[in-house]
Amino acid sequence: MVKRMKKSKTANKILFILAAVVFVSAAVYLAVFFYNQYAAGREYEEIPTNPTNKYEPSAYNPIDFDTLLKGNDEIYAWIKIDDTKVDYPIAQHSAEDNAFYLTHSAMDKSYLQSGAIYTEACNKKDFKDPVTLVYGHNNFGDSMFTTLHKFEDKDFFDKHEFVWIYTPKKKLTYRIISAFKYDDRHIMNTNDFSDKKNLAEFQQMILNPESDNKNVRKNIEELNENSKIMVLSTCVTGDKESRYLVCCLLVDTMKTN
Repeated sequence: MVKRMKKSKTANKILFILAAVVFVSAAVYLAVFFYNQYAAGREYEEIPTNPTNKYEPSAYNPIDFDTLLKGNDEIYAWIKIDDTKVDYPIAQHSAEDNAFYLTHSAMDKSYLQSGAIYTEACNKKDFKDPVTLVYGHNNFGDSMFTTLHKFEDKDFFDKHEFVWIYTPKKKLTYRIISAFKYDDRHIMNTNDFSDKKNLAEFQQMILNPESDNKNVRKNIEELNENSKIMVLSTCVTGDKESRYLVCCLLVDTMKTN
């Protein structure tokens, strides 16, 4: 009987220790998770902006690139979408380390789990490629590209047509033509967009995606070899083999002061 009681006490102690370890581990995980969400939200709160130019609003560039470039000279553009949290600098790593901005801030290159909005070395930084891929994380609160998933809602998609890209000297206006779930293939590595046939097939795919989760704009002008497409890509929560794409067509370019 005494041996049984000792064994029971020992088992209870072991269970208590295991429960404590699980509790502490869970607490640490949650603390790290919420800190990363907090850090992702705070990182880009103070956006350097230019003073308003009331005389030429159409040519107004709201982004203070001079200040941004002092923090990180790899920033080359800014992306903005109304009624989303997408309002961030775009960076590209000069050493062609395509994974760098997955876990580093665009503001100063410091470590940040939520990363930054970025392009890879396969794309030029003038947005003149036939297809430009822009990447951003999902599921860090509502930061980075998480709110691209708003375009899954047809009403939101129908009411929000445009994406704006600012560079130090230009304002580019893109019209959103489709949004849908896609697989996780690397679009730039699996397509040769210098081949006209391959480019045409990709253009038709984004106009007629084979996806149950899709929204497509009506009355889109015909795409051709001179069309400039920008694809915004982010993850799908709980589905590691899929990506959510928002595909846009360049419709206007303006010089800014």
